[in-house]
Amino acid sequence: MQPGPDKPQPDLPAKVGESVIDTRLHFAALVNSSNDPIISKDLSGNILSWNRAAARVFGYAEREIVGQSILHLVHPDFQHEESEFQRKLRAEEPIDPYETTWVRKGGGNIPVSITVYSVRDETGHVVGASKIVCDLSERKQTDESRFRLAAIVDSADDAIISKDLNGIITSWNEGAQRMFGFTAEDMVSQSILRLIPERLQYEEDEILRKLRAGQRIDHYETTRRKKNGEDIDVSVTISPIRDGSGRVIGASKIARDISDRKRMERMLIQSEKLAATGRMAATIAHEINNPLESVMNLIYLARHHSAESGKAHQYLLTAEEELERVSHIARQTLGYYKDTGSPAEVFLHQLIENVLAVYNSRVTALGIAVDLQFNDLQKIMVSRGEMLQVFSNIIANAIDAMRHGGSLKVSTRKLAGATGDGIQTVIRDGGTGIKQEHLERIFEPFFTTKGDLGTGIGLWVARQLVERRGGQISVASSTEQGRSGTTITIFLPFATPSSRLSSEQG
Repeated sequence: MQPGPDKPQPDLPAKVGESVIDTRLHFAALVNSSNDPIISKDLSGNILSWNRAAARVFGYAEREIVGQSILHLVHPDFQHEESEFQRKLRAEEPIDPYETTWVRKGGGNIPVSITVYSVRDETGHVVGASKIVCDLSERKQTDESRFRLAAIVDSADDAIISKDLNGIITSWNEGAQRMFGFTAEDMVSQSILRLIPERLQYEEDEILRKLRAGQRIDHYETTRRKKNGEDIDVSVTISPIRDGSGRVIGASKIARDISDRKRMERMLIQSEKLAATGRMAATIAHEINNPLESVMNLIYLARHHSAESGKAHQYLLTAEEELERVSHIARQTLGYYKDTGSPAEVFLHQLIENVLAVYNSRVTALGIAVDLQFNDLQKIMVSRGEMLQVFSNIIANAIDAMRHGGSLKVSTRKLAGATGDGIQTVIRDGGTGIKQEHLERIFEPFFTTKGDLGTGIGLWVARQLVERRGGQISVASSTEQGRSGTTITIFLPFATPSSRLSSEQG
């Protein structure tokens, strides 16, 4: 049917042409708005098009780079790859996406991922290629950070373990293998309960409860079990692991072996108990020995004034023999009081550091700031065990006085004293202080300001050990608000009383 005069035939070719032009403009706009560089080249490797993202990433303006070889962008170490890609393109062989290194204008390498698409003419022949380039710089940096963190985790001395919220282990570092004896193959996908002694497995329920609530657990001291069945003392810090939305999905555990510190702590406590018991026994023995000698003398006199054939004389003789046996036991007990350890030359500050290492967890938990100023550059001859006991008693008292935090200051220095040169140690705490009426009794045996928590023998023992070494110990304290605290000052001469006496006699 022919169109009427009022309906002219449409100019179809013109409109189709306009549609083709619009489509090209549309595709050009899409290419230019892409966040990734999109570059086209011919079969000789010369660049034909260059979008805005390419200009941003590589620094070349379109007028600078179009018509130039693609090798301008390829790092010299990888240009041989480009020749192979050109060969595959001419042979119409597929080119899989690949990663390589390109170069910015003026230098500077960029790791990139490249996807190649063939460009064909109307007859279907390949005439060039379009390359979509993805800048991998951020991903590479993230990967490097992950590799670096992984290397740090694997080289750490501490055990670093991750687990999910069901207590199933998801990662296991070299430090964990050294500490517990299990390999990653042994433990990954296994329950964390495998490391926990049965008597302590209730702890895991509480730990998981806190983790689900997003709480962190710091420096929790407990016991874990090695592959060989041996228990090990550990300090554990546990932190929640969150996903991208902030939801807790697991936990990271850092476990530190504190067996040596715990062993030393137990040795110090045991040493203090034994020393206190020995000195208490010696004191009692000494007090018994004096009246015992008087009773023996009285029996001796009574026996010599009684008839040798009488029963009374025989009873007195038996009593004298028994009392002599008691006296021998008392003298033997007094012998336990004497220190049989050989003195050695030591730096006092090293002994103080050993004691502070023992009490470090308590100091940290109470938020006590420690200030150390050591200036004892000369060794001093002392019994290491005795001095550890002295400093342990004093530092433990200082910590007990700072239940709500404070500062502990310890200093040592060489000093000229009345009895010769020596080392002065000053231990100051910012605790509650000691009332003035108690100060003069502070070194008395069994006197304590701690109520049921104290034995009253720590400072008494410390004073005996210091004075027997020829030194002096003194205390000053204040309970005034804002200025409360206690200061213990100890002076130990380099020469012991016996060595000074030998020197004077010589």
